[in-house]
Amino acid sequence: MDIVDEFNGYRGKMNEKILASDNKVIKRIFNLDTNAFSEGALDVKTKELLGLACSMVLRCDDCVKYHIGKCYEIGLTKDEVYEAFAIANLIGGTIVIPHLRRAVEFWEALEAKSND
Repeated sequence: MDIVDEFNGYRGKMNEKILASDNKVIKRIFNLDTNAFSEGALDVKTKELLGLACSMVLRCDDCVKYHIGKCYEIGLTKDEVYEAFAIANLIGGTIVIPHLRRAVEFWEALEAKSND
């Protein structure tokens, strides 16, 4: 199993368990997240790039993987994503570099998966 399938499988399985708890607050948080990344005054591509850059600065690898996956899914180019990486590293500083490495690895895994 590759890192893309492993991440998506685990995320999906755990989200199902979490949502099955039927906790109103958790469900509302998940819904708020979904709505925040929907088309609005900003398009979805811009929102995903913002989510990616913020996740890198906050150093949340799961969030970075999620947003990279969405960026890939909605058709952002490698150059567009790398510009977001650059902004995240500028804002977050060198402590973001390890997350950049894992982000590049995940992007490359997505590219390899689509070439299979």
